[in-house]
Amino acid sequence: MTDRDQPWTERVALADVPEEGLHVAIEANAEVRAALARVANLRDLPRLDASFDLRRKGLGLHVVGEVNAVVGQNCVVTLEPIDKNLNEVVDLVFTPDTAATLGDEDREASFGIADAEPPEPLVGGIVDLGAIATEYFLLGIDPYPRKEGAVFESERASEPPESPFAALAALQKPPLGRK
Repeated sequence: MTDRDQPWTERVALADVPEEGLHVAIEANAEVRAALARVANLRDLPRLDASFDLRRKGLGLHVVGEVNAVVGQNCVVTLEPIDKNLNEVVDLVFTPDTAATLGDEDREASFGIADAEPPEPLVGGIVDLGAIATEYFLLGIDPYPRKEGAVFESERASEPPESPFAALAALQKPPLGRK
C-alpha cells in the first residue's frame, strides 16, 4: 500500500511497546486532513486526532483509544454548512497468528453468537495507528447530517395520497349524457 492510498500512517512496532504499556497521541496535519476530506467528500476537516493506549497481550497487542474530529458538512435538509463533532471509540486486539486464534483445537473456525470479535492480524509486528484512526474516522461520519431542528417536509405531504385504484374508478363512471 502506498502513502497515496493511506494518507495517514503512524506505525508502532510491538517491540517498542514496554510491558507497562504505551500511550500514543497523534494529530493529522493539514495535508492529511485535506486528503481525507476529499476521500470522505467533506466540505472541511478542521480537526482530526486520536489517542491510544497500547498494551501487550500475550504475543499480540491490545489497542484502546478514541478518534476525535470536527467534520465540516452540509445539512441534507437546509444545505447550510454545519460542523459536527465526531468521537469514535477504538478497542482492538492484534495477534501475530490469527488462524490459530480463530478456531478450536482442530483449527476449525467457529463463529457463534457468543463469540467475541476476532482479533486483527499483526503483520510484521507493526500496528499502523494512523490507518486505524482513518478507518474509525471514515466509519463515524454521518452520511445524512442535519442542522439541529431541521426537518424535511414534502410539498405533497399536506395532500392526501391518491388511491392506486383511482384510475380504475374513473373508468367505471358512465359516459356523459348516459345514465
